[in-house]
Amino acid sequence: MSERWISIDRERSARRIERDIETLAGPDYTRSREAIRRYAYTPEYRNTLDYFIKELEAVGFRCTEDPVGNLVARNRPAGERVFGIGSHCDSNRNGGKYDGTMGVAAAVEVCRLNEELGLNLPLQVISFLEEEGSGFGQMVLGSRIVAGRVSEEELRSFRAIDDGRTFFEHAKEAGYEPERWRECARILDDLVGWIELHIEQARVLEDTGNRLGIVDAIAGYVHADITVRGRSDHAGATPMDLRSDAGLVMAECMLELERLAREAPGDTVGTVGEVELEPNLINAVPGRARFSLDIRGVDEEAFRGVARRLRDFAAESARRRGATSEYSERQSLSVTPLDKRVVGALEEAARASGEPYLRMPSGAAHDTMCVADRVPSAMVFVPCEGGVSHSPEERADPADAALGAEVMLNAIRRLVAAG
Repeated sequence: MSERWISIDRERSARRIERDIETLAGPDYTRSREAIRRYAYTPEYRNTLDYFIKELEAVGFRCTEDPVGNLVARNRPAGERVFGIGSHCDSNRNGGKYDGTMGVAAAVEVCRLNEELGLNLPLQVISFLEEEGSGFGQMVLGSRIVAGRVSEEELRSFRAIDDGRTFFEHAKEAGYEPERWRECARILDDLVGWIELHIEQARVLEDTGNRLGIVDAIAGYVHADITVRGRSDHAGATPMDLRSDAGLVMAECMLELERLAREAPGDTVGTVGEVELEPNLINAVPGRARFSLDIRGVDEEAFRGVARRLRDFAAESARRRGATSEYSERQSLSVTPLDKRVVGALEEAARASGEPYLRMPSGAAHDTMCVADRVPSAMVFVPCEGGVSHSPEERADPADAALGAEVMLNAIRRLVAAG
């Protein structure tokens, strides 16, 4: 083994990662026979944490959980500087085996390799709580708590989707102390860096023939609604030139959103995912239309500019058709640029692996966007078949995750040595 690059037995690592993933797809780890379904404070989620705890303790890690249930495992005492790796092991309610779980399994494999190869790298694994929001309808909840992106009032107001009971009630019943939630921030105190491996959840890597993606930014987004109010009339009796059709305004806006997003820089994308028409009858001209906007990108001005221009376009389109439009923003989030030094170390390791890789942004949100507030961070993507995710049909290759583990190990080795 050279000082610059360590090769691993990728086939053995792939088998171990596959064993982890297949075990966690078993009946003790999901609430559904048709899909992977596990979320905070359920027995199946508890079983999943216990599985990873057992695997980490086997290679000398001390495992703890913070006051809300984020899992933390270290091979150094508290106070010593460590490099962070991990992801999440909860699932979408109709999820697959790989989303999140593969990232934690790859982090565990890095820990196994560290022990077997005698590298003695200082490591900390984190599996964040409720990334998918399946328990309480709040995405990246565990990492948002750690990053201080929630308030006490909000935490006390969050309610479980299944039974309506509060987050605090469920956390306490599971043996945690959610009233101490501010102390969760401490789990990042000793980190000198952070890397999360995740399936891509798109098909860019697959379509371009790349085995790894080195993620240099996580897209920001605008979530909004446009409501158009026209006039509902009889579909047969009302001539075309006497209509104020809210549905046609919506249709024009959908096409304009596509045009604006294609022209914008920064990997900008725009989607209308929800639509409503009233009265929603086959023989009535729509008098009201409501449609959602999901506009994302890694160029802040570009994606926010698309939202502004579409708002203005909707107003003009509605005016021309004798209607009105109203723009309402639900939520917006800024771009998360990832750390150039960590990204550079990953890119160098990926290049040294001899395997094809792509430097790319993430269009989806991840826990890393919260960690990056305080810790130099980056991500590694592996392909998923057909880009399918959040589905029982989700597929990814453990061999790609093993390659990802090798690249992470070498990047961390370089970063730790550089200090």
